[in-house]
Amino acid sequence: MSVAYLDTHAAVFLHDGLVEEFSIEARRQIEANDLLLSPMVFLEFDYLFQRKRIGADAQSLLTVLSASFGVALCQLPFAAVVLESMKVGWTQDPFDRLIVGQAMANHGAMLITRDRLIRQNYGRAVW
Repeated sequence: MSVAYLDTHAAVFLHDGLVEEFSIEARRQIEANDLLLSPMVFLEFDYLFQRKRIGADAQSLLTVLSASFGVALCQLPFAAVVLESMKVGWTQDPFDRLIVGQAMANHGAMLITRDRLIRQNYGRAVW
């Protein structure tokens, strides 16, 4: 089976049961693929939780996503991800660069993202 990555918004929406937020195509990708998280998304969960932007801590989010949807934390080598991320010149946001780089490093995997800039620049991104 192929894989798809969830960006931060997508993972939080899935955790919170906000399936209606996804397009039909994004829902199809969620159902058709093994779901992965970039470790950068996991770090961003912690960042958002510390700033009280989300109500669950990173480990709780991952535990629920894993139990409910089979989401796993990607284990690709960090160096491979960084090398791909260095090709992402259309944004300087380190979270976005590494999240996109993670999908790129995994054979150009699908990325489910709400971020319009990512969707405009990474051809395998959907919302």
